[in-house]
Amino acid sequence: MSDLKGKIAWVTGAGTGIGEAAALALAKEGVKVVLTGRRKEPLQSVADRITAAGGVAHVAAADVTDPAAVEAVAADIKARFGRLDILVNNAGVNITERRWRELTPERNKMMLDTNLNSACYCAAAALGMMRPQKDGLLIHTAYMAGKVGSLLSGPTYIAAKHGVVAMSHSINMEEFSNGIRSTVLCPGEVATPILDKRPVPVSKEDRDRMLQPEHMADLILYVAKLPASVIINEVLINPTWNRGYAAAAGIGSKIT
Repeated sequence: MSDLKGKIAWVTGAGTGIGEAAALALAKEGVKVVLTGRRKEPLQSVADRITAAGGVAHVAAADVTDPAAVEAVAADIKARFGRLDILVNNAGVNITERRWRELTPERNKMMLDTNLNSACYCAAAALGMMRPQKDGLLIHTAYMAGKVGSLLSGPTYIAAKHGVVAMSHSINMEEFSNGIRSTVLCPGEVATPILDKRPVPVSKEDRDRMLQPEHMADLILYVAKLPASVIINEVLINPTWNRGYAAAAGIGSKIT
């Protein structure tokens, strides 16, 4: 496995959940981490924990649905560090309105901007730095909604995450000759703050049985440590206690 010490990583959605756990895990391995998200306060909290442990973290708060803001962060990374080795493309959100009859054009736009367009903007900005290096790794969070349609996630979230899966595969098709690799992660339920947007609250017992952000961080580290000659294109990962399976088997409550 490769040594990550001294690498530069850009983590979006880094203030909470998977992004937070990934940033902390990468920093522990000696990676210099750039933290991006809308809210500066949680990003700064993560950065403070990293620096207190002897790591290097830089807060670059930005709205990743704004392509100009994304390009500004990328330019800052280039000026500050001179390169980018890893993008953890993790920003995302969901809403409680998860039926077509409940959605408005404004809500649809917000969902696609946050979950798909932002991922494309960040990937394009990262690729601009990685091509001259002839090296780089992009890791995208798509969730199981990027592979399987269901009423649970909502139509615009499903559409956006399917787009992220396709985006990742297209990067590998085009950029392999530049030494660039792209991995898309499709986890099932993960106990992150996005669960607070479920139409029906999720119990602590159910959250404790789900994948945890630290599990996803371990997976991200594994992918990042692979030699540059190896790429895992796509990962499907679920908790052993799968609420969908349990409900189908009649031993769990309906998932909403």
